[in-house]
Amino acid sequence: MVQDKARLLRRRDRRLGRVLLGVRRDGEAPVLQAYLRGALQGGGAQDNSGGGRGPGESGEVGGSLTSVLDEVVALAARRGFFWPSARDLYSDSPAGFWVYGPLGVAVKRKVVDLWRREIVEPEGGVEIETPSVLPIRVFEASGHLGHFFDRLVECRRCHSRFRADKLLEGGNPSLILEGVPDEELERMLRESGVRCPRCGARDWTGIKKFNLMYTLAVGPEAREPNAALRPETTQGSVVEFKRTLMVSRGKLPFIMAQVGRVFRNEISPRRALIRMREFQQLEIHVFFDPSDTSAYEEKLRPHLDYRLRFLLPDDRETGKITEMTAREALETGYTVNPLITYWLVLYQRFFTETLGFPLERLRYRELVEGEKAHYAKVHWDLEAYCEGVGWVELVNNAYRTDYDLVGHSRVSGVDLSVNSGGRTVVPHLYEPSIGLDRVVLFLLLLGFRRDERRTWLALPRHLAPIDVAVFPLMAKDGLDSEAREIARELSGEFRVFYDEKGSIGRRYRRMDEIGTPACVTVDYQTLEDGTVTVRDRDTMAQVRVPRAGLPRALRRFLAGAPLEEIA
Repeated sequence: MVQDKARLLRRRDRRLGRVLLGVRRDGEAPVLQAYLRGALQGGGAQDNSGGGRGPGESGEVGGSLTSVLDEVVALAARRGFFWPSARDLYSDSPAGFWVYGPLGVAVKRKVVDLWRREIVEPEGGVEIETPSVLPIRVFEASGHLGHFFDRLVECRRCHSRFRADKLLEGGNPSLILEGVPDEELERMLRESGVRCPRCGARDWTGIKKFNLMYTLAVGPEAREPNAALRPETTQGSVVEFKRTLMVSRGKLPFIMAQVGRVFRNEISPRRALIRMREFQQLEIHVFFDPSDTSAYEEKLRPHLDYRLRFLLPDDRETGKITEMTAREALETGYTVNPLITYWLVLYQRFFTETLGFPLERLRYRELVEGEKAHYAKVHWDLEAYCEGVGWVELVNNAYRTDYDLVGHSRVSGVDLSVNSGGRTVVPHLYEPSIGLDRVVLFLLLLGFRRDERRTWLALPRHLAPIDVAVFPLMAKDGLDSEAREIARELSGEFRVFYDEKGSIGRRYRRMDEIGTPACVTVDYQTLEDGTVTVRDRDTMAQVRVPRAGLPRALRRFLAGAPLEEIA
Protein backbone atom coordinates (compact mmCIF):
# COMPACT_ATOMS: atom_id res chain seq x y z
CA MET A 1 0.00 0.00 0.00
CA VAL A 2 2.75 2.45 0.98
CA GLN A 3 4.81 1.48 -2.08
CA ASP A 4 1.78 1.96 -4.37
CA LYS A 5 1.16 5.40 -2.93
CA ALA A 6 4.83 6.32 -3.35
CA ARG A 7 4.68 5.30 -7.02
CA LEU A 8 1.60 7.46 -7.54
CA LEU A 9 3.31 10.37 -5.81
CA ARG A 10 6.36 10.03 -8.07
CA ARG A 11 4.15 9.98 -11.16
CA ARG A 12 2.25 12.99 -9.90
CA ASP A 13 5.45 14.88 -9.15
CA ARG A 14 6.70 14.25 -12.69
CA ARG A 15 3.48 15.71 -14.05
CA LEU A 16 3.53 18.65 -11.65
CA GLY A 17 7.22 19.19 -12.27
CA ARG A 18 6.50 20.32 -15.81
CA VAL A 19 4.34 23.06 -14.30
CA LEU A 20 6.39 23.86 -11.22
CA LEU A 21 9.76 24.10 -12.96
CA GLY A 22 8.45 27.19 -14.71
CA VAL A 23 8.22 29.07 -11.43
CA ARG A 24 11.88 30.05 -11.20
CA ARG A 25 15.22 28.44 -11.91
CA ASP A 26 16.72 29.04 -8.50
CA GLY A 27 15.23 26.17 -6.53
CA GLU A 28 11.65 27.19 -5.82
CA ALA A 29 10.11 24.36 -7.83
CA PRO A 30 11.58 21.51 -5.71
CA VAL A 31 10.47 23.30 -2.55
CA LEU A 32 6.92 23.58 -3.83
CA GLN A 33 6.96 19.99 -5.00
CA ALA A 34 7.99 18.91 -1.52
CA TYR A 35 5.23 21.06 -0.06
CA LEU A 36 2.56 19.56 -2.29
CA ARG A 37 3.77 16.05 -1.51
CA GLY A 38 3.66 16.74 2.22
CA ALA A 39 0.24 18.36 2.02
CA LEU A 40 -1.14 15.34 0.22
CA GLN A 41 0.30 12.85 2.69
CA GLY A 42 -0.93 14.85 5.65
CA GLY A 43 -4.53 15.20 4.53
CA GLY A 44 -6.21 11.98 3.61
CA ALA A 45 -9.61 12.90 4.99
CA GLN A 46 -12.21 15.00 3.22
CA ASP A 47 -12.58 18.37 4.92
CA ASN A 48 -16.16 19.10 5.96
CA SER A 49 -17.48 16.92 3.15
CA GLY A 50 -20.72 16.27 4.93
CA GLY A 51 -21.68 13.51 2.57
CA GLY A 52 -23.13 12.94 -0.81
CA ARG A 53 -22.00 13.38 -4.36
CA GLY A 54 -21.31 16.60 -6.10
CA PRO A 55 -22.83 18.01 -9.28
CA GLY A 56 -22.11 15.68 -12.17
CA GLU A 57 -20.29 13.09 -10.07
CA SER A 58 -21.03 9.40 -10.29
CA GLY A 59 -18.91 8.34 -7.32
CA GLU A 60 -17.09 9.60 -4.25
CA VAL A 61 -15.34 12.93 -4.45
CA GLY A 62 -11.64 13.50 -4.02
CA GLY A 63 -10.47 10.13 -5.31
CA SER A 64 -7.60 11.38 -7.51
CA LEU A 65 -4.09 12.15 -6.27
CA THR A 66 -3.64 14.71 -9.03
CA SER A 67 -6.54 17.14 -8.89
CA VAL A 68 -7.51 20.62 -9.86
CA LEU A 69 -6.34 21.70 -6.39
CA ASP A 70 -2.75 20.66 -7.15
CA GLU A 71 -2.82 22.53 -10.46
CA VAL A 72 -4.36 25.68 -9.01
CA VAL A 73 -1.87 25.78 -6.12
CA ALA A 74 0.99 25.45 -8.61
CA LEU A 75 -0.47 28.18 -10.83
CA ALA A 76 -1.09 30.44 -7.83
CA ALA A 77 2.55 30.16 -6.73
CA ARG A 78 3.93 30.65 -10.23
CA ARG A 79 1.82 33.67 -11.11
CA GLY A 80 1.67 35.45 -7.75
CA PHE A 81 -1.69 34.71 -6.13
CA PHE A 82 -0.40 32.87 -3.04
CA TRP A 83 2.38 30.54 -1.90
CA PRO A 84 3.63 28.86 1.31
CA SER A 85 5.28 31.26 3.74
CA ALA A 86 9.10 31.43 3.90
CA ARG A 87 9.66 28.17 1.99
CA ASP A 88 11.98 29.74 -0.59
CA LEU A 89 14.56 30.19 2.18
CA TYR A 90 13.55 27.75 4.92
CA SER A 91 12.20 24.37 3.85
CA ASP A 92 11.31 23.50 7.46
CA SER A 93 8.85 26.40 7.80
CA PRO A 94 5.70 25.29 9.64
CA ALA A 95 2.73 24.41 7.46
CA GLY A 96 -0.53 26.32 7.49
CA PHE A 97 0.83 29.82 6.82
CA TRP A 98 0.49 31.38 3.38
CA VAL A 99 1.67 34.55 1.65
CA TYR A 100 -0.62 36.47 -0.69
CA GLY A 101 1.14 37.91 -3.70
CA PRO A 102 0.02 40.99 -5.67
CA LEU A 103 -2.68 39.14 -7.61
CA GLY A 104 -4.06 37.35 -4.55
CA VAL A 105 -4.23 40.59 -2.59
CA ALA A 106 -6.16 42.20 -5.45
CA VAL A 107 -8.77 39.41 -5.55
CA LYS A 108 -9.07 39.42 -1.77
CA ARG A 109 -9.59 43.17 -1.69
CA LYS A 110 -12.34 42.97 -4.30
CA VAL A 111 -14.23 40.31 -2.31
CA VAL A 112 -13.98 42.37 0.89
CA ASP A 113 -15.11 45.54 -0.88
CA LEU A 114 -18.13 43.75 -2.37
CA TRP A 115 -19.02 42.30 1.04
CA ARG A 116 -18.94 45.78 2.54
CA ARG A 117 -20.92 47.27 -0.35
CA GLU A 118 -23.55 44.51 -0.67
CA ILE A 119 -23.88 43.29 2.93
CA VAL A 120 -22.51 45.59 5.62
CA GLU A 121 -23.59 48.99 4.32
CA PRO A 122 -27.10 48.13 3.02
CA GLU A 123 -27.90 46.33 6.28
CA GLY A 124 -26.83 49.32 8.38
CA GLY A 125 -23.90 47.52 9.97
CA VAL A 126 -21.13 49.30 11.84
CA GLU A 127 -17.62 48.00 11.28
CA ILE A 128 -15.09 47.82 14.09
CA GLU A 129 -11.56 46.48 14.37
CA THR A 130 -10.44 44.65 17.50
CA PRO A 131 -7.02 43.27 18.55
CA SER A 132 -5.85 39.80 17.61
CA VAL A 133 -4.63 39.33 21.21
CA LEU A 134 -7.25 39.17 23.95
CA PRO A 135 -7.10 38.41 27.70
CA ILE A 136 -7.27 34.73 28.56
CA ARG A 137 -10.41 35.37 30.62
CA VAL A 138 -12.24 36.29 27.42
CA PHE A 139 -11.82 32.71 26.26
CA GLU A 140 -12.75 31.33 29.66
CA ALA A 141 -16.04 33.21 29.31
CA SER A 142 -16.55 32.17 25.68
CA GLY A 143 -15.95 28.50 26.41
CA HIS A 144 -12.95 28.19 24.10
CA LEU A 145 -10.62 27.13 26.91
CA GLY A 146 -12.86 24.20 27.76
CA HIS A 147 -14.33 23.26 24.39
CA PHE A 148 -12.10 24.43 21.53
CA PHE A 149 -10.01 21.32 20.98
CA ASP A 150 -9.50 18.42 18.58
CA ARG A 151 -8.74 14.80 19.47
CA LEU A 152 -5.13 13.93 18.62
CA VAL A 153 -3.46 10.55 18.13
CA GLU A 154 0.21 9.87 17.46
CA CYS A 155 1.86 7.12 15.45
CA ARG A 156 4.32 5.38 17.77
CA ARG A 157 6.67 4.51 14.89
CA CYS A 158 7.13 7.84 13.05
CA HIS A 159 5.57 10.16 15.69
CA SER A 160 3.30 11.84 13.14
CA ARG A 161 0.15 13.30 14.68
CA PHE A 162 -3.36 13.33 13.27
CA ARG A 163 -6.92 14.22 14.16
CA ALA A 164 -8.42 10.96 15.32
CA ASP A 165 -11.87 11.53 13.80
CA LYS A 166 -10.53 12.58 10.38
CA LEU A 167 -8.08 9.67 10.33
CA LEU A 168 -10.93 7.21 10.83
CA GLU A 169 -13.30 8.97 8.45
CA GLY A 170 -10.68 8.51 5.77
CA GLY A 171 -12.55 10.63 3.25
CA ASN A 172 -15.81 8.67 3.63
CA PRO A 173 -18.45 11.37 3.07
CA SER A 174 -21.16 9.50 4.98
CA LEU A 175 -19.05 8.99 8.11
CA ILE A 176 -19.07 11.86 10.62
CA LEU A 177 -17.20 11.10 13.86
CA GLU A 178 -16.80 14.58 15.30
CA GLY A 179 -19.13 13.95 18.25
CA VAL A 180 -18.14 10.36 19.03
CA PRO A 181 -16.77 9.89 22.61
CA ASP A 182 -13.01 9.43 23.06
CA GLU A 183 -13.33 5.85 24.30
CA GLU A 184 -15.33 4.86 21.23
CA LEU A 185 -12.80 6.51 18.90
CA GLU A 186 -9.96 4.61 20.57
CA ARG A 187 -11.86 1.33 20.18
CA MET A 188 -12.49 2.10 16.50
CA LEU A 189 -8.79 2.84 15.98
CA ARG A 190 -7.83 -0.52 17.47
CA GLU A 191 -10.43 -2.55 15.58
CA SER A 192 -10.29 -0.80 12.21
CA GLY A 193 -6.58 -1.43 11.68
CA VAL A 194 -6.24 2.01 10.09
CA ARG A 195 -2.66 2.67 9.02
CA CYS A 196 -0.53 5.76 9.52
CA PRO A 197 -0.70 7.79 6.27
CA ARG A 198 3.01 8.61 6.64
CA CYS A 199 4.70 5.28 7.42
CA GLY A 200 1.99 2.62 7.21
CA ALA A 201 2.21 1.48 10.84
CA ARG A 202 -0.84 0.51 12.90
CA ASP A 203 0.54 1.41 16.32
CA TRP A 204 -1.31 4.39 17.84
CA THR A 205 -1.17 6.19 21.18
CA GLY A 206 -4.32 6.96 23.11
CA ILE A 207 -6.35 10.05 22.29
CA LYS A 208 -5.21 13.37 23.70
CA LYS A 209 -7.22 16.59 23.72
CA PHE A 210 -5.36 19.30 21.85
CA ASN A 211 -6.52 22.89 22.37
CA LEU A 212 -6.36 24.84 19.13
CA MET A 213 -5.58 28.23 20.67
CA TYR A 214 -2.19 29.91 20.74
CA THR A 215 -1.75 31.16 24.32
CA LEU A 216 0.66 33.96 25.21
CA ALA A 217 2.46 35.30 28.26
CA VAL A 218 2.14 39.04 27.66
CA GLY A 219 4.50 41.38 29.49
CA PRO A 220 7.84 40.85 31.28
CA GLU A 221 6.26 39.78 34.57
CA ALA A 222 3.94 37.12 33.14
CA ARG A 223 4.77 33.61 34.36
CA GLU A 224 1.68 31.89 32.96
CA PRO A 225 -0.37 32.50 29.81
CA ASN A 226 -2.51 35.56 30.39
CA ALA A 227 -3.69 36.15 26.81
CA ALA A 228 -4.32 34.30 23.56
CA LEU A 229 -4.46 34.90 19.84
CA ARG A 230 -8.13 34.95 18.92
CA PRO A 231 -9.54 31.86 17.17
CA GLU A 232 -12.49 33.94 15.88
CA THR A 233 -13.25 37.65 15.62
CA THR A 234 -16.58 37.17 17.38
CA GLN A 235 -15.26 37.63 20.90
CA GLY A 236 -13.88 41.06 20.04
CA SER A 237 -17.34 42.13 18.90
CA VAL A 238 -19.06 40.60 21.93
CA VAL A 239 -16.69 42.25 24.41
CA GLU A 240 -17.08 45.63 22.69
CA PHE A 241 -20.81 45.25 21.94
CA LYS A 242 -22.23 47.50 24.64
CA ARG A 243 -19.80 50.37 24.07
CA THR A 244 -20.21 50.16 20.29
CA LEU A 245 -24.00 50.22 20.68
CA MET A 246 -23.71 53.31 22.86
CA VAL A 247 -21.29 55.32 20.69
CA SER A 248 -23.29 54.44 17.57
CA ARG A 249 -26.57 55.46 19.26
CA GLY A 250 -27.88 52.13 18.07
CA LYS A 251 -30.77 49.91 19.04
CA LEU A 252 -31.69 46.27 18.60
CA PRO A 253 -31.38 44.61 16.18
CA PHE A 254 -27.80 45.90 16.02
CA ILE A 255 -25.31 44.74 13.40
CA MET A 256 -21.56 44.76 13.91
CA ALA A 257 -19.03 43.75 11.25
CA GLN A 258 -15.37 42.78 11.40
CA VAL A 259 -12.63 41.89 8.95
CA GLY A 260 -9.80 40.23 10.82
CA ARG A 261 -7.15 37.56 11.07
CA VAL A 262 -7.68 34.60 13.37
CA PHE A 263 -5.35 31.87 14.57
CA ARG A 264 -5.87 28.15 15.16
CA ASN A 265 -3.10 25.71 15.97
CA GLU A 266 -4.40 23.01 13.62
CA ILE A 267 -3.09 19.48 14.10
CA SER A 268 -2.86 18.79 10.36
CA PRO A 269 -3.03 21.93 8.22
CA ARG A 270 -3.47 20.83 4.63
CA ARG A 271 -5.01 21.42 1.23
CA ALA A 272 -3.57 24.90 0.77
CA LEU A 273 -5.99 27.63 1.89
CA ILE A 274 -8.63 25.16 3.09
CA ARG A 275 -7.02 24.25 6.42
CA MET A 276 -4.75 27.03 7.71
CA ARG A 277 -3.28 28.11 11.03
CA GLU A 278 -3.69 31.81 10.30
CA PHE A 279 -6.56 32.99 8.14
CA GLN A 280 -8.99 35.83 7.60
CA GLN A 281 -12.68 36.09 8.38
CA LEU A 282 -15.46 38.42 7.29
CA GLU A 283 -17.92 38.34 10.16
CA ILE A 284 -21.36 39.79 10.76
CA HIS A 285 -22.70 39.81 14.32
CA VAL A 286 -26.43 40.48 14.62
CA PHE A 287 -27.49 41.24 18.20
CA PHE A 288 -31.27 41.06 18.58
CA ASP A 289 -34.18 40.67 20.97
CA PRO A 290 -35.37 37.07 20.46
CA SER A 291 -38.94 38.03 21.40
CA ASP A 292 -39.12 40.70 18.69
CA THR A 293 -37.90 39.91 15.17
CA SER A 294 -40.67 41.94 13.52
CA ALA A 295 -38.17 44.21 11.75
CA TYR A 296 -37.05 41.23 9.72
CA GLU A 297 -40.56 40.14 8.77
CA GLU A 298 -40.76 43.20 6.52
CA LYS A 299 -37.20 42.75 5.20
CA LEU A 300 -37.89 39.11 4.35
CA ARG A 301 -41.19 39.72 2.54
CA PRO A 302 -39.69 40.38 -0.96
CA HIS A 303 -37.65 37.16 -0.67
CA LEU A 304 -40.34 34.73 0.56
CA ASP A 305 -40.43 32.84 -2.75
CA TYR A 306 -36.65 32.60 -3.03
CA ARG A 307 -35.48 28.98 -2.91
CA LEU A 308 -32.82 27.90 -0.41
CA ARG A 309 -30.78 24.71 -0.86
CA PHE A 310 -30.31 22.48 2.19
CA LEU A 311 -28.59 19.17 2.89
CA LEU A 312 -30.65 17.64 5.68
CA PRO A 313 -29.01 15.22 8.15
CA ASP A 314 -31.03 12.24 6.86
CA ASP A 315 -29.82 12.86 3.30
CA ARG A 316 -26.09 12.94 3.89
CA GLU A 317 -25.39 9.52 2.45
CA THR A 318 -27.15 10.26 -0.85
CA GLY A 319 -26.28 13.96 -0.99
CA LYS A 320 -29.87 14.80 -1.94
CA ILE A 321 -30.52 18.54 -1.83
CA THR A 322 -33.83 19.72 -0.39
CA GLU A 323 -34.98 23.00 -1.88
CA MET A 324 -37.51 25.04 0.02
CA THR A 325 -38.67 28.59 -0.32
CA ALA A 326 -37.87 31.05 2.43
CA ARG A 327 -41.59 30.99 3.24
CA GLU A 328 -41.59 27.20 3.66
CA ALA A 329 -38.38 27.24 5.71
CA LEU A 330 -39.86 29.83 8.06
CA GLU A 331 -43.41 28.45 8.34
CA THR A 332 -42.16 24.94 9.16
CA GLY A 333 -39.89 26.37 11.84
CA TYR A 334 -36.80 24.94 10.17
CA THR A 335 -35.00 28.30 10.03
CA VAL A 336 -36.30 29.37 13.48
CA ASN A 337 -37.30 33.00 12.84
CA PRO A 338 -37.50 35.71 10.12
CA LEU A 339 -34.09 37.14 11.05
CA ILE A 340 -32.18 33.91 10.52
CA THR A 341 -34.18 33.10 7.37
CA TYR A 342 -33.38 36.53 5.93
CA TRP A 343 -29.64 36.17 6.50
CA LEU A 344 -29.59 32.69 4.96
CA VAL A 345 -31.24 34.14 1.85
CA LEU A 346 -28.91 37.13 1.83
CA TYR A 347 -25.73 35.05 1.89
CA GLN A 348 -26.85 32.50 -0.69
CA ARG A 349 -27.72 35.40 -3.01
CA PHE A 350 -24.43 37.15 -2.27
CA PHE A 351 -22.46 34.10 -3.34
CA THR A 352 -24.48 33.46 -6.50
CA GLU A 353 -25.39 36.96 -7.68
CA THR A 354 -22.37 38.96 -6.49
CA LEU A 355 -19.48 36.48 -6.36
CA GLY A 356 -20.68 34.39 -9.30
CA PHE A 357 -20.81 30.94 -7.68
CA PRO A 358 -23.06 28.52 -9.62
CA LEU A 359 -26.15 27.82 -7.52
CA GLU A 360 -25.90 24.06 -8.08
CA ARG A 361 -22.48 24.11 -6.39
CA LEU A 362 -23.79 25.59 -3.13
CA ARG A 363 -25.72 24.10 -0.23
CA TYR A 364 -26.50 24.77 3.41
CA ARG A 365 -25.47 21.71 5.43
CA GLU A 366 -27.24 21.42 8.76
CA LEU A 367 -24.93 20.45 11.60
CA VAL A 368 -26.16 18.05 14.27
CA GLU A 369 -25.25 17.45 17.90
CA GLY A 370 -21.57 16.63 18.21
CA GLU A 371 -20.76 18.69 15.10
CA LYS A 372 -22.17 22.04 16.16
CA ALA A 373 -19.89 24.47 17.93
CA HIS A 374 -20.29 24.56 21.70
CA TYR A 375 -22.04 27.93 21.49
CA ALA A 376 -24.56 27.13 18.73
CA LYS A 377 -28.23 26.25 19.09
CA VAL A 378 -28.75 25.94 15.32
CA HIS A 379 -25.91 25.76 12.84
CA TRP A 380 -25.59 25.60 9.05
CA ASP A 381 -22.45 25.61 6.96
CA LEU A 382 -22.76 27.20 3.53
CA GLU A 383 -20.61 24.85 1.46
CA ALA A 384 -19.28 24.96 -2.10
CA TYR A 385 -18.35 22.07 -4.34
CA CYS A 386 -15.44 21.51 -6.73
CA GLU A 387 -14.44 18.28 -8.46
CA GLY A 388 -11.42 16.67 -6.84
CA VAL A 389 -11.88 18.78 -3.71
CA GLY A 390 -15.39 17.97 -2.54
CA TRP A 391 -17.76 20.05 -0.47
CA VAL A 392 -15.99 22.65 1.68
CA GLU A 393 -17.43 25.08 4.23
CA LEU A 394 -17.18 28.73 3.16
CA VAL A 395 -19.59 30.37 5.63
CA ASN A 396 -20.33 29.36 9.20
CA ASN A 397 -23.92 30.37 10.08
CA ALA A 398 -24.49 29.99 13.82
CA TYR A 399 -27.36 30.99 16.06
CA ARG A 400 -25.42 31.55 19.28
CA THR A 401 -28.42 32.67 21.40
CA ASP A 402 -27.31 34.60 24.53
CA TYR A 403 -24.42 32.18 25.18
CA ASP A 404 -21.63 34.73 24.68
CA LEU A 405 -23.09 37.71 26.53
CA VAL A 406 -24.22 35.58 29.48
CA GLY A 407 -20.77 33.99 29.70
CA HIS A 408 -18.98 37.33 29.69
CA SER A 409 -21.39 38.78 32.25
CA ARG A 410 -20.67 35.83 34.53
CA VAL A 411 -16.87 35.97 34.27
CA SER A 412 -16.46 39.77 34.18
CA GLY A 413 -19.22 40.65 36.62
CA VAL A 414 -20.49 43.33 34.21
CA ASP A 415 -24.17 43.51 33.26
CA LEU A 416 -24.43 43.24 29.46
CA SER A 417 -28.21 43.52 29.20
CA VAL A 418 -29.71 46.41 27.21
CA ASN A 419 -33.05 48.16 26.91
CA SER A 420 -35.32 46.97 24.11
CA GLY A 421 -38.81 48.40 23.78
CA GLY A 422 -38.95 49.36 27.43
CA ARG A 423 -37.73 45.94 28.58
CA THR A 424 -34.32 44.81 29.81
CA VAL A 425 -32.99 41.93 27.70
CA VAL A 426 -29.77 40.04 27.13
CA PRO A 427 -29.54 40.08 23.32
CA HIS A 428 -29.18 36.93 21.28
CA LEU A 429 -26.48 36.68 18.62
CA TYR A 430 -26.67 35.37 15.06
CA GLU A 431 -23.39 35.13 13.19
CA PRO A 432 -22.61 34.45 9.52
CA SER A 433 -18.82 34.16 9.23
CA ILE A 434 -17.07 33.95 5.84
CA GLY A 435 -13.70 32.21 5.53
CA LEU A 436 -12.15 34.70 3.11
CA ASP A 437 -9.16 32.55 2.12
CA ARG A 438 -11.39 29.65 1.14
CA VAL A 439 -13.54 31.96 -0.97
CA VAL A 440 -10.46 33.19 -2.85
CA LEU A 441 -9.30 29.60 -3.39
CA PHE A 442 -12.70 28.50 -4.66
CA LEU A 443 -12.91 31.41 -7.09
CA LEU A 444 -9.69 30.08 -8.63
CA LEU A 445 -10.79 26.44 -8.47
CA LEU A 446 -14.15 27.08 -10.13
CA GLY A 447 -12.56 29.36 -12.71
CA PHE A 448 -9.73 27.01 -13.68
CA ARG A 449 -9.88 25.90 -17.33
CA ARG A 450 -7.47 23.98 -19.54
CA ASP A 451 -7.54 22.69 -23.11
CA GLU A 452 -4.90 21.54 -25.60
CA ARG A 453 -3.91 25.13 -26.37
CA ARG A 454 -3.92 27.05 -23.11
CA THR A 455 -4.74 27.39 -19.42
CA TRP A 456 -6.98 30.20 -18.23
CA LEU A 457 -8.94 31.40 -15.20
CA ALA A 458 -12.55 32.15 -16.07
CA LEU A 459 -12.99 34.42 -13.05
CA PRO A 460 -16.04 36.66 -12.84
CA ARG A 461 -14.86 39.73 -14.75
CA HIS A 462 -15.41 42.12 -11.85
CA LEU A 463 -13.29 39.92 -9.54
CA ALA A 464 -10.24 39.52 -11.77
CA PRO A 465 -7.04 40.94 -10.22
CA ILE A 466 -6.26 42.91 -13.39
CA ASP A 467 -9.13 44.48 -15.34
CA VAL A 468 -7.41 45.04 -18.65
CA ALA A 469 -4.02 44.48 -20.26
CA VAL A 470 -2.69 46.83 -22.93
CA PHE A 471 -0.19 45.62 -25.57
CA PRO A 472 1.49 47.05 -28.62
CA LEU A 473 1.54 44.46 -31.39
CA MET A 474 5.28 45.16 -31.57
CA ALA A 475 7.46 47.52 -29.56
CA LYS A 476 8.39 49.72 -32.53
CA ASP A 477 7.05 52.12 -35.18
CA GLY A 478 5.22 54.16 -32.56
CA LEU A 479 2.94 51.30 -31.51
CA ASP A 480 4.57 51.13 -28.07
CA SER A 481 4.21 54.85 -27.34
CA GLU A 482 0.57 54.75 -28.45
CA ALA A 483 -0.10 51.73 -26.22
CA ARG A 484 1.60 53.32 -23.21
CA GLU A 485 -0.53 56.42 -23.64
CA ILE A 486 -3.72 54.32 -23.73
CA ALA A 487 -2.60 52.43 -20.61
CA ARG A 488 -2.05 55.73 -18.78
CA GLU A 489 -5.49 56.98 -19.78
CA LEU A 490 -7.23 53.80 -18.64
CA SER A 491 -5.34 53.50 -15.34
CA GLY A 492 -7.43 56.26 -13.77
CA GLU A 493 -10.50 54.00 -13.87
CA PHE A 494 -9.25 50.44 -14.30
CA ARG A 495 -6.46 48.29 -12.95
CA VAL A 496 -4.21 48.10 -16.02
CA PHE A 497 -1.20 45.96 -16.90
CA TYR A 498 1.11 47.04 -19.73
CA ASP A 499 3.40 44.54 -21.46
CA GLU A 500 5.48 44.73 -24.62
CA LYS A 501 7.82 41.74 -24.12
CA GLY A 502 7.49 38.50 -26.07
CA SER A 503 5.17 37.54 -28.88
CA ILE A 504 1.59 38.78 -28.75
CA GLY A 505 0.42 35.17 -28.35
CA ARG A 506 2.58 34.60 -25.28
CA ARG A 507 1.36 37.86 -23.77
CA TYR A 508 -2.25 36.78 -24.29
CA ARG A 509 -1.54 33.43 -22.64
CA ARG A 510 0.05 35.07 -19.59
CA MET A 511 -3.03 37.24 -19.09
CA ASP A 512 -5.38 34.29 -19.65
CA GLU A 513 -3.61 32.35 -16.91
CA ILE A 514 -4.22 35.05 -14.31
CA GLY A 515 -7.80 35.69 -15.39
CA THR A 516 -7.50 39.12 -17.06
CA PRO A 517 -10.88 39.53 -18.81
CA ALA A 518 -9.84 41.90 -21.61
CA CYS A 519 -6.69 42.58 -23.60
CA VAL A 520 -6.39 45.75 -25.70
CA THR A 521 -3.92 45.60 -28.59
CA VAL A 522 -2.53 48.54 -30.54
CA ASP A 523 -1.62 47.49 -34.09
CA TYR A 524 -0.82 49.22 -37.37
CA GLN A 525 -4.51 49.79 -38.11
CA THR A 526 -4.66 51.83 -34.90
CA LEU A 527 -2.28 54.35 -36.46
CA GLU A 528 -4.54 54.55 -39.54
CA ASP A 529 -8.08 54.77 -38.15
CA GLY A 530 -7.73 55.18 -34.35
CA THR A 531 -9.27 51.79 -33.45
CA VAL A 532 -7.83 49.10 -31.18
CA THR A 533 -8.71 45.44 -30.70
CA VAL A 534 -10.37 44.19 -27.52
CA ARG A 535 -9.95 40.45 -26.87
CA ASP A 536 -12.22 38.32 -24.68
CA ARG A 537 -10.29 36.00 -22.33
CA ASP A 538 -12.86 33.20 -22.41
CA THR A 539 -13.64 33.01 -26.14
CA MET A 540 -10.44 34.60 -27.53
CA ALA A 541 -12.73 36.55 -29.90
CA GLN A 542 -11.74 40.13 -30.79
CA VAL A 543 -13.59 43.27 -31.85
CA ARG A 544 -12.33 46.66 -32.94
CA VAL A 545 -13.28 49.64 -30.80
CA PRO A 546 -12.56 53.34 -31.41
CA ARG A 547 -9.93 54.57 -28.99
CA ALA A 548 -12.17 57.43 -27.86
CA GLY A 549 -14.90 54.96 -26.86
CA LEU A 550 -12.58 52.46 -25.19
CA PRO A 551 -13.31 53.35 -21.52
CA ARG A 552 -17.06 53.04 -22.06
CA ALA A 553 -16.65 49.77 -23.96
CA LEU A 554 -14.49 48.27 -21.21
CA ARG A 555 -16.88 49.48 -18.55
CA ARG A 556 -19.75 47.63 -20.26
CA PHE A 557 -17.66 44.52 -20.86
CA LEU A 558 -16.51 44.25 -17.24
CA ALA A 559 -20.14 44.68 -16.16
CA GLY A 560 -21.05 41.57 -18.15
CA ALA A 561 -21.96 42.74 -21.66
CA PRO A 562 -21.08 40.32 -24.51
CA LEU A 563 -18.00 41.32 -26.49
CA GLU A 564 -19.94 41.88 -29.71
CA GLU A 565 -22.17 44.45 -28.01
CA ILE A 566 -19.37 46.79 -26.94
CA ALA A 567 -17.99 47.58 -30.42
